[in-house]
Amino acid sequence: MQLLPAPGAARILTLATLVNTIGRGIWLTASALFLTRSVGLSVAEVGLGLTMTAAIGLLASTPMGYLADRYGPRGIQITALVASAGCSVALIAVRSFPQFLLVGAVVAITDAANRGARGALIAGSVPADQRVRTRAYLRATTNVGISVGAVAAGFGIAVDTRAGYVTLILVDAVSYLAAAAITTRLAALPPTPAPISGPRLVALRDRPFLAFTALDGLMSMHFGLLNIALPLWVAGHTTAPRWLVSALFLVNTTMVVLFQVRASRGTEDLGGAARASRRAGLAIALACVLFAVSGGVPAGGAVVLLLLGALVHVIGELWHSAAGWGISFGLAPADAHGQYQGAYGMGMQVGGMLAPAVVTTLAIGWGVPGWLVLGGLFVVLGALVPPVVRWAARTRPAEQETNPSPAGAV
Repeated sequence: MQLLPAPGAARILTLATLVNTIGRGIWLTASALFLTRSVGLSVAEVGLGLTMTAAIGLLASTPMGYLADRYGPRGIQITALVASAGCSVALIAVRSFPQFLLVGAVVAITDAANRGARGALIAGSVPADQRVRTRAYLRATTNVGISVGAVAAGFGIAVDTRAGYVTLILVDAVSYLAAAAITTRLAALPPTPAPISGPRLVALRDRPFLAFTALDGLMSMHFGLLNIALPLWVAGHTTAPRWLVSALFLVNTTMVVLFQVRASRGTEDLGGAARASRRAGLAIALACVLFAVSGGVPAGGAVVLLLLGALVHVIGELWHSAAGWGISFGLAPADAHGQYQGAYGMGMQVGGMLAPAVVTTLAIGWGVPGWLVLGGLFVVLGALVPPVVRWAARTRPAEQETNPSPAGAV
């Protein structure tokens, strides 16, 4: 694949994402150890705090997207990135659970603002037929950035001192500031005026869009298969070597980096995106079957089935991601991309919160039958997306703008 999109807004967004996600990878890798070993929080306190801040981020998603629409997405994103840098530095001063919760709540709000503003920036800065492709570049870049950040974090973790962890946090803060500086190269998009009458958060009253968001969010529980269920399944229910877990992750990240842009082809319109979602459900279901079968065969066969399952799963993941972008952009009014992208993100957040309990209960608790139930669930979810999208398309105003002229990069 082409490493960077063509010069312009998409390239600027990609470079900002790369810089920012390197810092994000550092924090994701080192955060738990910093909070427990340096700050002194218990594992239970860290888990509770992350759950509570995730709920705050969920509630803030659509309102923050609304602000991006009303005040201009570039300014909101730059502000959110600078605020995130400040929050990273503030973590150094955290010494108690209430302090961690306070800083975490602000982080959740700035993250929500960043997500909504980024969606509106893509919608306003990139031609309509290139929006999904741009999101594909950003996702591939995110995988690269987080991987680089994870490797960098390993050096600080190896030192395992407070000074080492503080250094990692400061690098994370610098990445936010650098991303904000890169974002200033985008042309400012004019804010859209608030509606004269009617509700402000129209996305939360758009029932067909919310139905799609719910389906897509539940489908996103498949991310928990790789991150949560498979490591436990490989270690406790198969004869495959435990190091295979790393290989399965490598298959996933490599495929996303190499093929996410290609997999997004054909999902720029609502019909193509809906069909991709249906294909995603079928592919993920097949992966569940392969994972289930791997539990009853010798080590060599288990390795083959698990690797094949990981390959099929990531193909479904690529289709699912591209479909979600195409549909969320395609259903959003031209003056409300920020809040619609924020509402779309709520589904993914809910899916992420449900996934640990659902995939461990079914796949690990029930074993083979649980894997098959999960597979059937994903088939049903994917099959429901096309009719819901057709319902949503029928409710769009005939005059809804679908291809606004993008602002150029400066």
